[in-house]
Amino acid sequence: MVGNVAPPGRSLHRFANPGRFMRLSGALLPWLAAAAVLVCAVGVVWGLVFAPRDWQQGDTVRIMYVHVPAAWWAMGGYLGLAVASFVSLVWRHPLADVAAVAIAPVGAVFTAICLATGSLWGKPMWGAWWVWDARLTSVLVLFFLYLGHIALTNAFDEPERAARPAAILALIGAINLPIIKFSVDWWNTLHQPASVTRFDAPAVHVDILWPLLISGLGFGLAFAAIVLLRMRTVLIERRVRAILAARGMEGAGVSRPVPAA
Repeated sequence: MVGNVAPPGRSLHRFANPGRFMRLSGALLPWLAAAAVLVCAVGVVWGLVFAPRDWQQGDTVRIMYVHVPAAWWAMGGYLGLAVASFVSLVWRHPLADVAAVAIAPVGAVFTAICLATGSLWGKPMWGAWWVWDARLTSVLVLFFLYLGHIALTNAFDEPERAARPAAILALIGAINLPIIKFSVDWWNTLHQPASVTRFDAPAVHVDILWPLLISGLGFGLAFAAIVLLRMRTVLIERRVRAILAARGMEGAGVSRPVPAA
């Protein structure tokens, strides 16, 4: 320690107490969920009903108000999964493993929504439900990475044994994120190039851009709310298993302390 500045690991462990997390998340979750529902409703309804039609794609462009936010948070969720895995491996933060376990299924669902809505858009635009395009293929790989993480975390009876290999898989899979982002620039693909996250200026009219951004914010709030709820569920499940295991050992004549929630 230099002066009064604590190392990052020690600062992180200030928030490692599951009881403190349950109290804070319990107070935050209702507000976060309400904000997610409200913002999602505004963004999606604005985009699907009131936003103008595209001059080339017509009303088909309205799929974008679900497809694009789902794609953003499918990638953002995996970035969060990789960060949680890194924190787990480096600092052994107990809530990092819980966050990773909670994020993976939510990210998989958002990726599935992205793939499904992309297929719905691709059929009228490309004449096919699926093409082995670089962007589509890399997003499909992202979906399989999520499924692999879920399968690996459920392959062990004890969550602690699954945490390390699952974290390593998540970090290796993070290589796919820049491939997804820059695939339309690196290869000649059917998928349209970046139009919102351009470095110069968005190539989207403001009448389309605003509902898209609001929908993206709503999807992000929904992602965070679901992950928070799942983290609370995982902690409760582990607490129940610990109590049942302790009671089983006491019944066998073995005394074992139950970890505090």
